[in-house]
Amino acid sequence: MITKDRILTLASEVGIWDYSADEVVEKGRVGPGELLVLDTMNGRLYSSFEIDNDLKRRHPYKEWMAKNSQTLIPANQIEAAQQGASQFTPEVLLQYQKQFGYSREELEQVIWILASKGEEATGSMGDDTPMAVLSKKSRSLYDYFRQKFAQVTNPPIDPLREKHVMSLTTCVGREQNLFCETTGVAYRVMFDSPVLLFSDFNQLLGLDSSYYRANTVDLNYDAHESLQQAIERVTDDAERLARSGTTLLILSDRATAKNVQVIPAAMAVGAVQQRLVDKSLRCDTNIIVETASARDPHHFAVLLGFGATAIYPYLAYESISAMAKKNQVEDDSLLMLNFRQGIEKGLRKIMSKMGISTVGSYRCSQQFEAIGLSSEVIELCFKGVISRIEGASFEHLAADQKALHKAAYRAHVPLPQGGLLKYVEGGEYHSFNPDVVNTLQQSLKDKDYPKYKKFAALVDDRPIATLRDLIGVKGDKAAIDAASVEGAEHLFPRFDSAAMSIGALSPEAHEALAVAMNRLGGRSNSGEGGEDPSRFNSERNSAIKQIASGRFGVTAHYLVNADVLQIKVAQGAKPGEGGQLPGHKVSVEIAGLRHARPGVTLISPPPHHDIYSIEDLAQLIFDLKQINPRALVSVKLVSEPGVGTIATGVAKAYADMITISGYDGGTGASPITSVKYAGSPWELGLAEVHQALVENGLRHKIRLQVDGGLKTGMDIIKAALLGAESFGFGTVPMIALGCKYLRICHLNNCATGVATQDKNLRDNHYHGLPERVMTYFEFVAEEVREWMAKLGVAKFEDLVGRTDWLYALEGQTAKQLGLDLAPILYQPKVPAGTDITWKELNPPDDKGDLNLQIVADSSQAVLEGSSFTKQYNINNTDRSVGASLSGFIATNIGLKGAKAPLSLQFNGSAGQSFGVWNSPGLNLTLIGDANDYVGKGMSGGEIIIHPPVGSPFESEESAIMGNTCLYGATGGRVYAAGQAGERFAVRNSGAIAVVEGVGDNGCEYMTGGIVVVLGQTGVNFGAGMTGGFAYIFDRFNHFSRRVNNELVDTQKLESSIQQQHLKELIEAHVAATGSEHAKMILSDFENWLDCFVLVKPKNIAVADLLKIEQKSPELAVKAG
Repeated sequence: MITKDRILTLASEVGIWDYSADEVVEKGRVGPGELLVLDTMNGRLYSSFEIDNDLKRRHPYKEWMAKNSQTLIPANQIEAAQQGASQFTPEVLLQYQKQFGYSREELEQVIWILASKGEEATGSMGDDTPMAVLSKKSRSLYDYFRQKFAQVTNPPIDPLREKHVMSLTTCVGREQNLFCETTGVAYRVMFDSPVLLFSDFNQLLGLDSSYYRANTVDLNYDAHESLQQAIERVTDDAERLARSGTTLLILSDRATAKNVQVIPAAMAVGAVQQRLVDKSLRCDTNIIVETASARDPHHFAVLLGFGATAIYPYLAYESISAMAKKNQVEDDSLLMLNFRQGIEKGLRKIMSKMGISTVGSYRCSQQFEAIGLSSEVIELCFKGVISRIEGASFEHLAADQKALHKAAYRAHVPLPQGGLLKYVEGGEYHSFNPDVVNTLQQSLKDKDYPKYKKFAALVDDRPIATLRDLIGVKGDKAAIDAASVEGAEHLFPRFDSAAMSIGALSPEAHEALAVAMNRLGGRSNSGEGGEDPSRFNSERNSAIKQIASGRFGVTAHYLVNADVLQIKVAQGAKPGEGGQLPGHKVSVEIAGLRHARPGVTLISPPPHHDIYSIEDLAQLIFDLKQINPRALVSVKLVSEPGVGTIATGVAKAYADMITISGYDGGTGASPITSVKYAGSPWELGLAEVHQALVENGLRHKIRLQVDGGLKTGMDIIKAALLGAESFGFGTVPMIALGCKYLRICHLNNCATGVATQDKNLRDNHYHGLPERVMTYFEFVAEEVREWMAKLGVAKFEDLVGRTDWLYALEGQTAKQLGLDLAPILYQPKVPAGTDITWKELNPPDDKGDLNLQIVADSSQAVLEGSSFTKQYNINNTDRSVGASLSGFIATNIGLKGAKAPLSLQFNGSAGQSFGVWNSPGLNLTLIGDANDYVGKGMSGGEIIIHPPVGSPFESEESAIMGNTCLYGATGGRVYAAGQAGERFAVRNSGAIAVVEGVGDNGCEYMTGGIVVVLGQTGVNFGAGMTGGFAYIFDRFNHFSRRVNNELVDTQKLESSIQQQHLKELIEAHVAATGSEHAKMILSDFENWLDCFVLVKPKNIAVADLLKIEQKSPELAVKAG
């Protein structure tokens, strides 16, 4: 903002000092990637455009690039003879596949899906197999690494709708000094992907050796060497070659044979990377990996993350070629391209979880946690990677490799079936195996506690499958009589059914869970799909209402009908990603609840677009506490290194409850690699969070919950001793309702009607009863009480955080024996005046004084159904204004809102979340400007924002509100005489809005409503837009370069109906705001019409969209 006296104010929000509107000559904003440069000597401002031009003129960059840089020829432009052909006989192929741990399951359900569809396979349910270090099977080294992900402190990127900000472009060649720009800097070879096809690899080998000398280091070693010695030799060879001028260092395991063993490619890459960095040689050398081991996106991510420049997965291509022949596909070249495309999509997703946009930034970043690798392995190969519990040594890893090698050269041994993805007899252990599922269901059907104890024994005495299986409870306490232990009715409030949306579950199953938990005195969780209002104020109501990134069905009425409001920051089965509901599960009923179109796949954004930091989370928590002050606000996090620090921030942001989810939590639909490789065990996360909260004196303010794979009373006891006082159950309640754990939830053909929207399956095959869910929790409570009696504990609270009652059990395998569980069992010191269990609520310091005043002034009018009008002054410390009144209206009047208009006028600069969750009947007018999140989640009413009359600046060129306005709105109207920031109307589902300019990503993920932009837009407009439509005033003909055409069409306004509709919207805008810019358009409307562009979802006629807003050619602009 610039005032008449030439004072420049640059701040993160408006209203930081008092000024009168007539003093302002210019108002704007600094958008993504933009600069604002002030020359204080000359008193001149420079724009981003000017700075860019200055930088471009400094050197002849284009000339340097044209002269010295090269690009690889794409595979689709190369002759067929140069694209390569299969080199393996079937016998050799089988040897290699067995040597590198392939299975038939992986070939058919992972690799072939990538090759045939060009994307990762989707699965459902969670990962119920042991982690690699706990498994008795020989597992890939890649399985020891868990992908890290952003939660709260920074946002993940959206790799689907914001792909334009991501790049996999890769360069090879020597890297020069960036601070000494010369023509030599441009000696680089560029290509679009780090995943190499045969033709790419062949071209790299054929580059001019004077600039791009290539040499190969063999990753096989003889029996006289140990694995550790072999890796050290490889690093020595790599250093020698780098010093001698090698630019392309090729690490290859292709030359494997019967008399040699193979170094895992990831170990070689990590060790070589570190050696070259330590010797200041890495910038002179590129690491190209020719490996048989990489075949899914996680494998490629691990190699890149530990230093690989590019990867040539030759065995994956050989396997695809063989499968193509088997499936009678004559030309396999498209399959190879599809495979690479699928890997690239997976890489973008993995990178995006940490908010990393380019592969150059991801390379060498080591964004993983190693679970189950010893210090010696970490030190040599993966130095700097977090590894908290020790584990497998070089000797153990070599033994696994030898077992695979031995099987590879036994011709009579077939390729194993697998069993990592689904249960296979004789394959990897699954904790939800048929015996476990059937025994549990039989015990609940018969209401037979001894049978339940058989189920509990199958779980508690299983092969080691989780970290808690290696933790024992000390038995040195004096037992007490069971009658002295608090009753089950005191335990039930500690039990929640975990978040599962209506949509993922059938309506019958979703309601049955709510009924069961309400009858018990526990709580059910709505999940992220909204809830039918007819269920509110009954035993069918979900006491926990979830607020996820998609904001489906989140309205004021939804929020006030909850005892707990849960913000889902991340989900255990797929942290760093948004939820997804396949189109065939979006029935008319589900679409209605989610304010979307039937049959259209619904995907939630990976981040909450109003949570990019701890401070943003604090704002959302404040929003929720303002609308429903009686509810606890919970934040759901996923276990990963550093989650304790994050949880401490969450506590300081005034959350009341924190849920820690483990990697083994369930999901209705997720990419398989997310289920298998992201997140860590809840035992690690829970222990870290409890310890951090205790040591920071915050534990007594937070109710700590855990979920992920909980099954028995012993699970509850161990989780409590590690710090939990509340417990979430997802999969087992589904099994109690009849789920057979078939892992087909995402296909909409659930055989038991639990996880489908198919009416036939629900009517004929769903037999779930709330009573069986209740029986399960009654049995669990009884088992917990038995354990409490054995431990001499009368009150459950006395168990919480007593890690001194736990001890580490001895492992059953050599790898398990190497684990060190001391970090989990650590007992933190308790600061004076605090406690190790939840004792009190965590209210914010800001009481929302203006909101309290508004409710006090207007509540009588709301209850009487009379109109109300009043003016207030407002400043930027007044946050979430209107939320308390909206909550009061929703609580006392209901969904339809106030019976008579409530009109409030404000003067000044509003704080964040002005008009958040705005209810029908509430009309807010702001004369001034506002910060972020205006109208977020509004379901009705009207919000008007305009500058004071006589302001000298042009409204259409000035910012009047911040970012992420109308996020998740389902109704109402917004008129703003000025520009909005980034992500205007993101996830809009029904609101009508007129603004005079928007930033990037406008109308992203929009599923309903109407948006009129009487000015310029940023880039990526309409990304993921599947409903509603927008009118754009494209005065300067820029919009065609700024719209995302993947899901939308653009066209001129050809019909009189469209033209009249637009005109009435602009007239309404003028009537509300007095906008001079809008008046100018109306004054010559017929001539300006040609500048307008209509944006609508593909395959939907405009007339069909307009039917929602019209009943005749005489259009009426209605509230949402």
